Amino acid sequence: MTVQSFVYESAEAASVACARKLVELLERALSTQPRVSVAVSGGTTPKPMFAEMAQSHFNWTNVHLFWVDERCVPPTDSESNYKLAKDHFIDAARFPAANVHRIQGELPPQEAAKLYGDDIRAFFKLSSGAVPQFDVIHRGLGPDAHTASLFPGEPLIDDHKNLAAAVYVEKFHQWRVTLLPAVLEAARHTLMLAAGDDKAQPLRSVLRQPYDPKKYPAQITTYDGAGVIWFLDKAAAGTAVRS
Repeated sequence: MTVQSFVYESAEAASVACARKLVELLERALSTQPRVSVAVSGGTTPKPMFAEMAQSHFNWTNVHLFWVDERCVPPTDSESNYKLAKDHFIDAARFPAANVHRIQGELPPQEAAKLYGDDIRAFFKLSSGAVPQFDVIHRGLGPDAHTASLFPGEPLIDDHKNLAAAVYVEKFHQWRVTLLPAVLEAARHTLMLAAGDDKAQPLRSVLRQPYDPKKYPAQITTYDGAGVIWFLDKAAAGTAVRS
């Protein structure tokens, strides 16, 4: 498999480069359509990405912002993926509030998942059973090869009918809401951002092991490489890809 990847000296450099590609892809999409959609992830690595997006002087008026997943916490909680984006991107960029489609993590998990799925269906004007196509989805890679909030062994990895679901992550004793494989697979572009030496082995497994998303959830979308770009620091790249 040919992997499209870029390797940088530091996590910050990889994150900034990911932001620039994200903006470039949105600009390109807006040249042919009136509005665009992007779904972002959380974690610590994207902080410089969000800061770079805020400083880009890009016109966000016709961009709609969604999330790949969210912890079931209030939007003011330090663990909230929404709060991360708000603190480092939304406020600084003066991103239009009407275009923010957050997951309401303060609600009961099943209710939050249903409302998020309904929001997605309404935005994309989906007919029954249809799957949305986000212009760009930004995702990360966990040290156990998870992506979104789909962890190894999660039964929802086999769900290709629904858009979003509540999931209980046993290792963190925490409820989350996550996009499901059908949505991740339908994205026009997927930007994978990973940094740190704890990502080297899972990255190698995701790229080199036979396709088994139940074991390596980050293989969802990324295994065939179509429309996927990896942004890595040297520690994460390891021997899995060539810089």
